[in-house]
Order: sequence, then structure tokens, then C-alpha cells
Amino acid sequence: MTEIAARIAGAPISWGVCEVPGWGWQYDAATVLAEMREAGLAATEFGPDGFLPDDPSDKAKTLADVGLRAVGGFVPVVLHEGDPSAEVRRALDGFVAAGAGTLVLAAATGQEGYDDRPVLDTAGWSTLLSNLDRLSELAASRGVLATIHPHVGTMVETADDVARVLDGSSIGLTLDTGHLLIGGVDPVALAVENAARVRHTHLKDVDASWAARVQSREVTYTDAVRAGMYRPLGSGDIDITTIVSTLEKSGYDGWYVLEQDTILPDRPTGEGPLTDVRASIAHLHEIAATVR
Repeated sequence: MTEIAARIAGAPISWGVCEVPGWGWQYDAATVLAEMREAGLAATEFGPDGFLPDDPSDKAKTLADVGLRAVGGFVPVVLHEGDPSAEVRRALDGFVAAGAGTLVLAAATGQEGYDDRPVLDTAGWSTLLSNLDRLSELAASRGVLATIHPHVGTMVETADDVARVLDGSSIGLTLDTGHLLIGGVDPVALAVENAARVRHTHLKDVDASWAARVQSREVTYTDAVRAGMYRPLGSGDIDITTIVSTLEKSGYDGWYVLEQDTILPDRPTGEGPLTDVRASIAHLHEIAATVR
């Protein structure tokens, strides 16, 4: 097993498990975790609230029982109003108990779903940036690395948003190759120019024609996901090889979390999402063999 291969993790969203109400048919945790291990993944992000047990010790035991390490997880919080420290502190309790080291923050809008977002004013941006640094310090005090995840339908989505975060805060970046492209950011250029700020990675491949339709508002983000905008690694339009090579050469030693956001209308027949997960793992192993 290569060093990169030992850092390949999964996420429940690849099995259609999402926090958005009405997203689609949802797998149970036991099935998803078993299939992760069957596919050879080393670890997983937690998934949405309710997917794993709420009690921190039960959450840790659930993962340990199937031989998966805990990466951490995606925590959407409103960052442009007030101080979300209490909410994040509660999330960190579960992270610490499970031995998870990465907090993936998203700048939630306060609305459900990811199909629209309000415009943030100067005061809102000031609060958001201050909160990022505050929460980064809070996480560090618990031995957890905090990152910000640019994400479609949140307050940090576009190239301008990402630039504001990089210039106005010190928090690390979750490089999500898919959400960046859909938000109008070149993920390859961002990796090359800001490798030192990348502390966590979500690897997605994307059909760029669908991404363009989302950017132009011809279709909603949700409808594009339902139509198959996300593809197994190597079968979309993102240069995953250059991104991984760039990060490795910069000294990146974090996780590569495979995420192929999926909406399932009902329970799949046959192998279901596991087929695409296997394809993504195989492609990343091929990349790993070329990185020196």
C-alpha cells in the first residue's frame, strides 16, 4: 500500500446520505460502513447528524467495530451572524471522543438546501472572517484542525469568496475539487497557488457541462446532482492527477476523502454506489503510483 493509499477516506454522501431534507433514499450506517471497509477505505467522515450515534463514545465504537478510523466531518454553521462557538464546541466533543482530527466548516446560509444563497454585506463578511479565526483557535485548543469548505449554496462559494477567506483569515482550506469548479474556481490553479493553505481534501470529479449549467442558473444544484453531475474519479473533467501531485510535492500529508455526491430515488439494486466508489479508489491508486 502506498503512503497516499493509506490516506484515502470515504464519506457517506457517496452513498446518497445527506443532511438536506428530501435529498433522496438513505442507506443505514451499518451498510455504508461495511461497504467502505469492503472497498478498502481506511477511514470516513462522520456524515450528517443522526447517521452515526449522537453519543461520542457510541460514535467512536461504531467506527472502531468495523475497523474504520474517524476523519472528522462536515459541520455547516452560520458564520456571518453572531458567535457559533457553542455549537461548534458541542461538535468537537464528538470529534475528540472518536479520535477525529479534522473539522470541516461550511458557511451555512441559514436556509435549507444549496440551491440559493443571500448576498453578504461588508458587516457580514467581517463577522464571518472573525468567526473563522475564532473557531480555528477553538478547534486547535481541542487538538482538532479546523478548515473552511467552499461549497455551492453557502456564503463561501465563488472565486471572490475564496479570495476573501484566504486574504482575511488564517484558517486552513478544504480543497473540494467539485464544489470549487461548480462555484467558478479553477481547483488546479487554487492547489498550485495556495498549496500551503490546503489542509484537507475532498476529491470529486465533475461533468463540466453540468457545472456550467448550475453556474448560469439554468438548473439547480440539486437537479444537477440528481442528473449525475458528479462522476467517479477519472471520468469527469477535473485534472485530479495534477491536483494530487501538486499537493504531495508541497508536503501535504492530510486525507483524500472520496466524495461523489449522489441522490438515490430509491434503494439501488445490485452493488449500487459501491461500483463508483471502487472506480474512484482504483483511479487514485493509479495516481499514487506515479507520484514521487
